[in-house]
Amino acid sequence: MEIKVNFLDKLRLEAKFDDFTVIADQPIRYKGDGSAPGPFDYFLASSALCAAYFVKLYCNTRGIPTENIRLSQNNIVDPENRYQQIFKIQVELPEDISAKDRQGILRSIERCTVKKVVQAGPEFVIEEVANLDADAQALLTLNPDTEASTYITGKDLPLEQTIANMSGVLANLGIKIEIASWRNIVPNVWSLHIRDAHSPMCFTNGKGSTKESALASALGEYIERISNNHFYAGSYWGEDIANAAFVHYPDERWFQPGPDDALPVEILDDYCRDIYDPDGELKGSHLYDTNSGNTARGICSLPYVRQSDGETVYFPSNLVENLFVSNGMSAGNTLAEAQVQCLSEIFERAVKREILEGEITLPDVPADVLAKYPGIVAGIQGLEEQGFPVLVKDASLGGVYPVMCVTLMNPRTGGVFASFGAHPSLEVALERSLTELLQGRSFEGLNDLPRPTFESHAVTEPNNFVEHFIDSSGIVSWRFFSSRSQYDFVEWDFSGHGEDSNTDEAATLFSILEDLGKEAYVAVYDQLGATACRILVPGYSEIYPVDDLVWDNTNKALPLRADILNLHSLDDEALTALLKRLEDCDTDEYTDIGTVIGIEFDENTVWGQLTILELKLLIYLARQRFVAAHDLVGAFLQYNDNTLERGLFYQALNVVLEVLLDDELELVDYEANFRRMFGNERMDAVLGSVDGSVRFYGLTPTSMKLEGLDRHQRLIDSYRKLHAARARAAAR
Repeated sequence: MEIKVNFLDKLRLEAKFDDFTVIADQPIRYKGDGSAPGPFDYFLASSALCAAYFVKLYCNTRGIPTENIRLSQNNIVDPENRYQQIFKIQVELPEDISAKDRQGILRSIERCTVKKVVQAGPEFVIEEVANLDADAQALLTLNPDTEASTYITGKDLPLEQTIANMSGVLANLGIKIEIASWRNIVPNVWSLHIRDAHSPMCFTNGKGSTKESALASALGEYIERISNNHFYAGSYWGEDIANAAFVHYPDERWFQPGPDDALPVEILDDYCRDIYDPDGELKGSHLYDTNSGNTARGICSLPYVRQSDGETVYFPSNLVENLFVSNGMSAGNTLAEAQVQCLSEIFERAVKREILEGEITLPDVPADVLAKYPGIVAGIQGLEEQGFPVLVKDASLGGVYPVMCVTLMNPRTGGVFASFGAHPSLEVALERSLTELLQGRSFEGLNDLPRPTFESHAVTEPNNFVEHFIDSSGIVSWRFFSSRSQYDFVEWDFSGHGEDSNTDEAATLFSILEDLGKEAYVAVYDQLGATACRILVPGYSEIYPVDDLVWDNTNKALPLRADILNLHSLDDEALTALLKRLEDCDTDEYTDIGTVIGIEFDENTVWGQLTILELKLLIYLARQRFVAAHDLVGAFLQYNDNTLERGLFYQALNVVLEVLLDDELELVDYEANFRRMFGNERMDAVLGSVDGSVRFYGLTPTSMKLEGLDRHQRLIDSYRKLHAARARAAAR
């Protein structure tokens, strides 16, 4: 994690990381003002807090209340060496906690991350640099030997060269990548989390059987996602980019809707129109892109090559974003390598959906076949030894698809996790199933898995598949676990051979789609210095239902964006109009405003917690519509999970409104005790909200210029780097 420090007045310092700011000072005896803890005090507190976190985690998992558990830490300093200290952590436990759990709580503290890092002895490197942001890949920490050549199945170049090439691409773009965490809880299963140090919303996870393969996986996914603009999907990119020569890619085209808002004749083809507009309900205005919001410019459309005949077909960027999310994207050393990964991912998810929704029972992989892959067996044994039974299944549906499945059961909670993986090589597909299962997870994280069910509707419900797509945490049918499989095991192999193996495999996977009667459309993105692509298979590889284009499109909030960002400058008439649009908006009232209008607010601010319901409430207050405001305050207090501070503000507002709306009560009779209960500062905000002197309490003013929105600006900064690189590539 990158922590940037700013020098403030006197001895005060400011550390910034993620969305947090921490102030440090020195005691008065050391010439400070004593306005904040000192740096070493934060260090001491971090180990105590970390210990308490692991206690809390242990207790929450086992349903043990923590109200009466007390923890303290004292540091005992050696009189002859003040850097030699003993950290004594003591825990006071209630009498009703069992002896087993007492030992468990003490052992949980042993897992404290701060403690382990201190005991391992961190290495400090202190150096001068010309520019803090220049050494873009210094934080990767893993630098493979460039003289070595480790080949793994599926890669056209050695891992070492793959990592060096991808790191170089990101460095040339000015993206500073840091590794936030590593995981290796069973043998031969590694995962890591990487992110942009400047814009941590841009992150990926990697997985593999070694550290190097996991890092290559994470970097590849990062390049795949910047190449396909996935990090920025649904976000507003600002007025400058909205009016630039291009918004998404230099080869994009913009088409105006036809008469009566008809779809432009230039977009999609007949095959796709039958899928996306079967009932003639889809209109041109449904396809304006969310990122620019530039409806006057038309419908931003991106070129894809139809594989059956090589013709170019234009897909609205809105359609791709709404329906496909990240499915079918990949980067590779070569285009064929990327295509194999894209198609494997498409089959993995489509077949997974068919199996889960059809409640299909799969055949077990025989022990003698599994024994051919000792590294995978070792990882499975590691899980079994921790008390997690593992099922290894052939998900090829009779040798038709290159898909495998590893399913974990948690007897402690009754939960299960079905992980699927795909690749032309059975071994690689199996390895991916296992590494996906544990990607970014600790053993404790396996306690949150959903329980299987015989209720078919819970399994087939569309949102369940979305949960499986996001992190494989959806519900699985008990029928999946029957010993009577519906298919025979097939030891399949779709692998290519020789130097052109990926080319052969891509052709094989495309042919499977052709046999299914599916068209595939391919876009290649290489302007950033790496090869990436996206493959769409209409009617097969979508993640969200097609009717979302009409009924739940991300662009339905475009009419709201400008007014919400300009909220503080709207007159009463404009506020009333905004309120009507919010009331007519077919979106859950508890949806956060940032998601609705595509803005990355700092989640620690009022803007970051703001929902449609609360925004309506604040507008009612500003318009002096106290009855409607009071109704929404009640709903807010009953259902909203906002911060304690925000909850107290609305508790105070609730009682003030109750007094104002009761003809027999006078506010002056209650104000003194309201102030004693809620404090003067909070009551001033409440009374100001009622008399109109305070408008939209807690929401800092901004506008379409996005001033004050640091988190979102950092996201746009990240995108500007890509936009500039594409412009340079187009100019060449």
